[in-house]
Amino acid sequence: MRVTTTLSVLVLSAGGIGHAVVSSLGTGIDRVDAFKDMKNRPDAGHGMNLLLVGTDGRDKITEDERQRYRLGGAPCHCTDTIMLVHLSANGERASVVSVPRDSYTELPEHIDNTTGKRHLPHVVKLNAAYTEGGPNLTVRTLEHMTGVKISHYLEVDFTSFMKTVDALGGVEICTPRALQDSYTGLDLTPGTHKLDGGQALQYVRSRHIDGAADLGRMRRQQRFLAALIDRATSSGVLLNPVKFRDVTSTMLTSVRADAEFGTEQMLALNEAMRGFSASSSEFTSVPLADAGAGVAVKGVGSTVRWDPVKSKRLFRALREDRPLTTLNEPKPKPRPDGDGADGTGGERGPAAGASRPPEREPEGGQEPAPVEVEPKRVRVQVYNGTRKEGLARRADKALRATGFDTTRVPLNARKHDLRRTVVLYDPRWDRSARSLAAALPGSELRPVRQQGATLKVTLGSDYRAVTPVRVEKPAKDHFETVTGDQAVCR
Repeated sequence: MRVTTTLSVLVLSAGGIGHAVVSSLGTGIDRVDAFKDMKNRPDAGHGMNLLLVGTDGRDKITEDERQRYRLGGAPCHCTDTIMLVHLSANGERASVVSVPRDSYTELPEHIDNTTGKRHLPHVVKLNAAYTEGGPNLTVRTLEHMTGVKISHYLEVDFTSFMKTVDALGGVEICTPRALQDSYTGLDLTPGTHKLDGGQALQYVRSRHIDGAADLGRMRRQQRFLAALIDRATSSGVLLNPVKFRDVTSTMLTSVRADAEFGTEQMLALNEAMRGFSASSSEFTSVPLADAGAGVAVKGVGSTVRWDPVKSKRLFRALREDRPLTTLNEPKPKPRPDGDGADGTGGERGPAAGASRPPEREPEGGQEPAPVEVEPKRVRVQVYNGTRKEGLARRADKALRATGFDTTRVPLNARKHDLRRTVVLYDPRWDRSARSLAAALPGSELRPVRQQGATLKVTLGSDYRAVTPVRVEKPAKDHFETVTGDQAVCR
């Protein structure tokens, strides 16, 4: 997502601008000690490995940008996006691996950044490593999971992303189908679009477009990164000292990097990456077990597990400095219908004694909305936030008929003048919340820490009916590697 701008530093450094310009860039980077007291690290291998993370920091966003691009809400102070970038030793290839933020992992023993307490090893989602231990714990955790030694750490935010795209004059994106996300405000028709910084941020943040959710968002982030590289290498910015300075200076105001990533490293990249282009890059994601089906973890929520065999092959290739395109496997043959695999990522089963509702045809020919988590695994308490008598009872019945595990005891909310339907959810059950929100179009998602597994829906005057939903199992070829020139508009 926003971390794509950081990679542009590497691309832009290939322009041969000179020591004076590159040296001036290093002074604008905020430094962080990402490798303090680290022991028992993996062998270095060949080439350079950069951990690129994007946080949801938004303190520099203007109020106009906040409203226009739907950037409201409280930040989670976690890594919203994680990418591992390998630059080959010969400077001819960049391999970008997207890492799901919901990846199941166990944090090593550490001191909590917020509370100062010592934590023993415990299971979390990967993005919690930043929340509890910052960049250092994030690096330690990723190195343990991948066996890849990380050379440098780079971190960016919303502001850096938007300003960099605008400095480049926008980035061209093409889509074969309409892309709409009511949460980010993204609304693209089929065809080619030139996105400015704010629109590009909407594009890479959107995860409510289809049932692929975060997995689909990672693919769009990779597509955008390929387009960004293509724009930077084909627009002449690398050979224009003034343009080069403008682009990098605007970006670096929001970048954080390890203390060792300085002028010497930029100059080395400058020399190594001459002639770099979109075709020199390749993109993939960590292969997941069970086609990305979620794994319920008590107290943590729904996580995703890596495929133990394919992921090891992937990271071995990075350590050995081999192209990832050589790891592509033939697409699996389509499986016949009715194989019983649901591909869901629910956190809990239905209430005791509850039976699965019969399948039903969508009312009025309405197309079911694709969701990640099977409705029967989503526990829901319904409240009436209006003065319409019996509204909560009817909504509870409709949600139950759609498959959701409702309490069957609808209640009245304290206030009765709510206009927009609100879904309160524990951030650990965010995938369940998105599935419920898909059944309640236009509803607002609000995270409430430590709420627990039960989602709370307060109906507003905007509520009309429940939209039917269906679980959409991600295709098994989501994690094949593509080169940058295959991902950009031509």
